[in-house]
Amino acid sequence: MKNFIKLALVTALIVSFAAAASAATFINIGTGSTGGTYYPVGAAMAKVWNSSISGMKANAQSTGGTAQNLALLGKGEAEVIFADGLYFFAYEGKGAFEGKAMKNLCGLAPLYAEPIHFLVAKGSNIKSIKDLKGKRVSVGAVGSGTEVTVRTLLKANGIDPDKDIKAENLGLSDTASAFADKNIDAGLTVGALGIAGVVEIATLGTAELRDFESEVIDKLCKELPYYLPFDIPANTYKGQTKPVKVMASWNVLITNDKLDAETAYQMTKVLYEKKQDILNVSSRLSSMSPENLKYIQVPIHPGALKYYKEIGAVK
Repeated sequence: MKNFIKLALVTALIVSFAAAASAATFINIGTGSTGGTYYPVGAAMAKVWNSSISGMKANAQSTGGTAQNLALLGKGEAEVIFADGLYFFAYEGKGAFEGKAMKNLCGLAPLYAEPIHFLVAKGSNIKSIKDLKGKRVSVGAVGSGTEVTVRTLLKANGIDPDKDIKAENLGLSDTASAFADKNIDAGLTVGALGIAGVVEIATLGTAELRDFESEVIDKLCKELPYYLPFDIPANTYKGQTKPVKVMASWNVLITNDKLDAETAYQMTKVLYEKKQDILNVSSRLSSMSPENLKYIQVPIHPGALKYYKEIGAVK
């Protein structure tokens, strides 16, 4: 009889644990490197979701950035990802995603704008993108979103990145070192205002920012609708006394249509209700606002859309 009771208790516990596991909602968040903005913000989002949504088990995963995040989402190894403009190529099936369009991508929330920083060696006679021909140019780490962006920008302006320049595949910290060692003439990088690597370069005084010509801005924004004209405000970086005219794309929080609508609704709602908790981690998220939904270039997830309709942000 005692053995029967023990067996019954064990069985009940197993059933109870199984029921609890089935009730849990596991969300893996594809972010970026631990030294960037994506990862700590993703961890903050996971924390507010876990504390505010019953059964939520969210976790921020450090990744190589947008390209890896899209791969994780496509394989079902992430439910939500941080993404720069590369997600547009994935949705449209262009570039590296030729024949592999991810038409089920959906947006949850706009995050913040990331401008393209056009850096040239201090005192350089490089005045425009066209002046980069024959120069040593940092185009971003291999396979990074920055490299995709820079190659697209160069090609859009008649420069073959494989033939017309001496391309150096450097991350931002290595780009800073290369400027200091006078091993490059210019560098193009994508990053939020005040990004550490550009701050380092400006502080050392080894390079300076250049404006993009208005026709370059107009051309890229027309060809790639996730870009918009953007001014880097004066004094964002040391020695930068005037606004710098560039282009920027919006980082967005992306999922796909596999995410349950009610879950997407709750996650979106909590993001805005607990926004201050996320701002405590990064002030860049101050631009996470429904008024910036227009910058998301894929359909809004139906669950998120329900929330935006409730608050009157969309009709």
